[in-house]
Amino acid sequence: MRRALWFAALLGMATIAQAGQDCRSEVVSPNRQADAAAQALTVAERLDAVDAPVALVARVGTDLSKHGLRYSHVGFVLRDAADGRSTVVHLLNTCGTDRSALYAEGLVDYYADARVALDTAIVWLDGGLAAEIEHALAHRDAARLHDPDYNVIAHPHSDRYQNSTAWVMETLAFAMSRDAWPDRDRAQAWADAHGHLPTRLHIPYTKRIAGGLFSANAHFTDHPLSARLAGDYAVVTVDSIFDWLERGGHIRHREDLQRPGPATR
Repeated sequence: MRRALWFAALLGMATIAQAGQDCRSEVVSPNRQADAAAQALTVAERLDAVDAPVALVARVGTDLSKHGLRYSHVGFVLRDAADGRSTVVHLLNTCGTDRSALYAEGLVDYYADARVALDTAIVWLDGGLAAEIEHALAHRDAARLHDPDYNVIAHPHSDRYQNSTAWVMETLAFAMSRDAWPDRDRAQAWADAHGHLPTRLHIPYTKRIAGGLFSANAHFTDHPLSARLAGDYAVVTVDSIFDWLERGGHIRHREDLQRPGPATR
């Protein structure tokens, strides 16, 4: 069950929308729930073993292997949030529409949504950045960087749309820049000036149609005409975020945890 009490109060949100690819009811199988719980326990044990207030935790929600990517989604995990230990704060698309919301949930729920695999990556940040991120989450700065207009392939410099990885990147940039006020344009410019390199995803026109990418949550016009003609789209990904942090010397430690067996069994 998603827990939103602490973060709803933090954001001043009246309601928390349903998340996921659509709003159809889904019964999570006992095996899948058990697998999610087992992976959540493993991750929680690793988080408890490191004295850090916040970390990044990535999972496999969408199969991006054809693009050479493993992890598709990432969020911040707070070690001691007001509504529970190891609480993940992340952005999720609302019911496959063009909207999104920020969520706070436990690790079991976080991995129950991992429909492709339960593999995960935990990245602990250097002490200074970790403290800044904790402050940004606790004082609503990260929430002010959220744009509810969702695009799964949002351009890294978009002022119209945002996806889950872009929100994480912009929050990190805001924290690293120590800007006085959260602003998406400034955060994007700071990340660009300080070495963030977006991933180039090649999506041919025929694949966009055959793959069903013409949907409410995919806006190709967010990208320049030249990119659309070539089928090459610049997107913030888990890899681009982790590579950026590594080059900047902001990663204290990283662990990749594989768990055999599909998440959907």
